Amino acid sequence: MAEEHVANDVLDGSPMLAEVLGDALPALEKFHVKLLREGEPRGLIGPRDVSILWERHILNSAAIVPYIRRFAPAERSRVADIGSGGGFPGLVAAACLPEYRFSLVEPMERRVEWLRECVKEMELDNVDIIRARAEELIAQVKSRKSGIKPFDVVTCRAVAPMTKLAGWTLPLLRPHGHLVALKGRSVQAELDKAGAAIRTYGGFRTQVFEAEVGPGLEPTHVAVVERR
Repeated sequence: MAEEHVANDVLDGSPMLAEVLGDALPALEKFHVKLLREGEPRGLIGPRDVSILWERHILNSAAIVPYIRRFAPAERSRVADIGSGGGFPGLVAAACLPEYRFSLVEPMERRVEWLRECVKEMELDNVDIIRARAEELIAQVKSRKSGIKPFDVVTCRAVAPMTKLAGWTLPLLRPHGHLVALKGRSVQAELDKAGAAIRTYGGFRTQVFEAEVGPGLEPTHVAVVERR
């Protein structure tokens, strides 16, 4: 199986992986193998993704890590990843940031089971998995009885346009917490269109960053919105 793994991804064996992922590489290699074996049959990745898993999903997700550190610099900061799905970016960021506490939020049972399996195989001890829709988690955060406190950072990737995302994420943040979202090239236009929704849910000070994925690879974009 190891030989099949090496042959299947164009970046397997690249020194870039250790350069970008550092101490998280062993855990993410386990994640990569599991994605190769099970990701497509379980409907978590497409057939065209198999040969570019490192770049398209793992390194792309890891591009968010410097921005989580930047906007929640304190050790043990709490991060909620909304719509975690196959684990992007939540599992990748959790592997890269063992000093942070991650809650992976996913409503679909089959994906929740996948996330549980990955956390176990990757030996991550800084991850909780919450089966819920964003709206349900917001209600729990607002309820004093739930024990779930507002988060320092909320992350997401390919979940929804910002017009919807504002209402699903900003209410989960503590005052001056940050939404940190991986987005496509049209991110600024998306933020402009969502201006009213962002303000409605207490967001302000929007920023856009071009985020490096890896040397020689196409960068991605990160949108950051602070909550009042």
